[in-house]
Amino acid sequence: MESQYKMNSNGGIESGGVTTTRVANKRNIRGWDLVLRFLALALSLAAAVVLGVDKETTTVAMTLVPTLPAVNVPVTAKWHYLSAFMFFVVANAIACAHAAISLLLMLANRGGNKGIALMIALFDLVMVALLFSSIGAALAIGLMGYEGNSHVQWKKVCNVFDKFCDQAAAAFGLSGAASVAFFLLVVLATLNLHKKH
Repeated sequence: MESQYKMNSNGGIESGGVTTTRVANKRNIRGWDLVLRFLALALSLAAAVVLGVDKETTTVAMTLVPTLPAVNVPVTAKWHYLSAFMFFVVANAIACAHAAISLLLMLANRGGNKGIALMIALFDLVMVALLFSSIGAALAIGLMGYEGNSHVQWKKVCNVFDKFCDQAAAAFGLSGAASVAFFLLVVLATLNLHKKH
């Protein structure tokens, strides 16, 4: 006896003239989209907060005159003393706000408005570029603080401000993970667009 259900060429199931199409992949992609968007929101928020509260005060011995003893001077390192770190915190705050707004739009866009989905995907791509550029700028300054630069006589400071540098490195890692999440969102949007055509 022959089965009454047959597979058609579009991946759907035919039953006596009525065609049913599978939608599991669309729901699966939407689920991953929401998970990655929430992950990007949490990671970019954490990166902005971790560097935004980064502050360390320590005492440094400074020699003013070689014949006199060194003077102990309290020195403070704060994230807003460096413009690259300010750019990093603001970029992660912008990415966090975008992730929150786009998460709300994705939840409200259950009807599948293609214009909203395309706009979100384009802004996701902008967030990838913004986060990667802020990580590059902050990492360059962080590396300068970690190793110094003997050519211009810049001394390394991470041996003095170790907690500050460790916290900044953690923020860079969190932001890197957030940018990867945004990149995966762009890849998912591209795959979703490719499957529709």
